Amino acid sequence: MKKPSHSAKRQMRSAARLYAVQALFQMEASDQSADAVREEFETYRFGAELDGDTFADGDVDLFRALTHEAVNHQAKIDQLTDKALVDRWPLGRIDPTLRALFRVAGAEIMTQETPIKVAINEFVDVAKAFFPEGKEAKLVNAVLDHMARAARPEAFTN
Repeated sequence: MKKPSHSAKRQMRSAARLYAVQALFQMEASDQSADAVREEFETYRFGAELDGDTFADGDVDLFRALTHEAVNHQAKIDQLTDKALVDRWPLGRIDPTLRALFRVAGAEIMTQETPIKVAINEFVDVAKAFFPEGKEAKLVNAVLDHMARAARPEAFTN
């Protein structure tokens, strides 16, 4: 089996981020455990074919790390998110998809070595996938920038 190209690896990482957001949303909506949802995604989503459509293959290691860290660090991530949102919009009032996105992005910002700019851009793209017509991508960009500055201030010093 040949190794995936750099472009294919990048696409797999992007797919893993999208799947992680979907998985966290599903955990909250269905009250399923993280392990059950992770297994379901890895078995039935990654590269699966459904009704003639093929799901993207995802980076399983990144997917597992992001879902695991998002659950384990949820309280800290939620605090960072709350501080980044305006007072009128506490985390509990925002769309559950955005809540899941902020948790996964927060996990990546806090626990992975991904450059901040890359992480923010990736999750802005995820927001655009879920909300193609809305202003959510701008909100995501602003909130993640604020979260990243709080969580990893050293990434902004030069």
